[in-house]
Amino acid sequence: MSSWTNFLQSSNEYEKGVEDYLDKSFSTQAIGDQITCPCKVCYHRFWHRRETIFNHLIANGIEPGIEGWHCYEKGMSSTSNTKRNVEDNTPDMHDDIERLIYDVHRDVAERYEGVGDEPNDEAKKFYKLVEDGKQELYPGCKKISKLSFLIRFYLLKCTHGLTNVSTSDILDFIREALPDASNVPNSFNEAKKLIKDLGLHYDKIDACRNDCMLYWKEHEAATSCHVCHASRWKERETENQDDISNQPSKKVHNVPAKVLWHFPLKPRLQRLYMCSETAELLKWHDEERDKDELLRHPADGEAWKEFDLKYPNFAKEARNVRLGLASDRFNPFRTMSTQHSTWPVVLINYNLPPWLCMKQEFLMLSLLIPGPTSPGNDIDVYLQPLVEELKDLWEYGLDTYDAEKRQTFKMHVALQSTTSDFPGYAMLSGWSTKGKFACPYCHYETDHHHLSNSNKSCYCAHRRWLDENHPWRHDMESFNGEKEERTSPDPLTWTQISSLLENWENKFGKL
Repeated sequence: MSSWTNFLQSSNEYEKGVEDYLDKSFSTQAIGDQITCPCKVCYHRFWHRRETIFNHLIANGIEPGIEGWHCYEKGMSSTSNTKRNVEDNTPDMHDDIERLIYDVHRDVAERYEGVGDEPNDEAKKFYKLVEDGKQELYPGCKKISKLSFLIRFYLLKCTHGLTNVSTSDILDFIREALPDASNVPNSFNEAKKLIKDLGLHYDKIDACRNDCMLYWKEHEAATSCHVCHASRWKERETENQDDISNQPSKKVHNVPAKVLWHFPLKPRLQRLYMCSETAELLKWHDEERDKDELLRHPADGEAWKEFDLKYPNFAKEARNVRLGLASDRFNPFRTMSTQHSTWPVVLINYNLPPWLCMKQEFLMLSLLIPGPTSPGNDIDVYLQPLVEELKDLWEYGLDTYDAEKRQTFKMHVALQSTTSDFPGYAMLSGWSTKGKFACPYCHYETDHHHLSNSNKSCYCAHRRWLDENHPWRHDMESFNGEKEERTSPDPLTWTQISSLLENWENKFGKL
């Protein structure tokens, strides 16, 4: 124990000891311009700047034995947790819940220091999470807090695909087994409410049953579609008039006909940089990749290099994120006897190394488009929330804290590629992959032949892409009886595409 903690808080020796402590702490463990405050009130639970911590230590004093400045070294839990683990001889669970809470509400923690400010709604969420993080799961439990239990329980539920009913039953069993489990929630829905403020949330946006529009933004309060005039709600079965008259105060709950699930992108990208290990990996493509002209990563490809040349301001910041988008249908009922087409829209983070960017834990589900039928070209209606986020991130960026470099930077995001099969390509691009002009590369020069007996189309002019002197170009017997002397078609330029789409009017919906 340092000798300065034994002096009176009003003495010069104590003040000199505080200054020395702050010099050492800020030189080794500061994140930005803050460290955790070791005063008796904060107890390494809140992060503050130097002036604030100095005032706290002078006014509140320091708990003897916890003035260690190593409390948040990489891979370690807080000093208070370490102290408890030594005393109780219990294993360190490495939950670091206090650090997680601070990372989620960093801006709130910086503004509200408990000195008379009236907390806003975000600050109230922060303080509630702090309180839940301190509560024991049951009296005498030192291994796991209430909040830590809920987070890990939620993770198990998602990992193993448990239903809400089964998780509620498990919680009931835990409440029976533990001696006094007053802090264990009664149901899974109650548990979700307690941890939603950590940012593990999604938005449900009602949609027209005919895919015409979203009840979003200026149409959020509408009760019918402004295109096809269909009701927003599912039709309820006609109730017996006697039952209605007997229950005049019965509340009617409207159920939307269709719901889009939107998982916000911005907070998840910020969370990636809040972990120092992940933040370091997000710069791998620029700092660690072997630049030997071999194709091992999208950064080695021509598209990436051409993008860098076109947007040098974006390219010079290695922490800017480059995304890929993939989408395809699946049947959530796992049976071929039921036709149902649900479309997930997944984002791939190409900043990561190639052995990580396609791992499940780094794939980000952005949208879940409901069935039962494929949205077709109406997928544009459902992509609106994601498109708005991407445009905002490209143009304005997002203030993001980099835990590895310990600084805040303006993160911009670009969508560089899409990945899909040919039918999915037609939906995402708007170019029909059926009929006379099925090839998006050949466009109006597509060599199309209609087979009258099968009523299908075939495309045979593949020899156009061969070298001029290739023998197959002159092989009439093996192909269609003709020589192929044409060259491959030139792709459409941006000017040509713009002129073709200049007066195009999109009409969405199934009616």
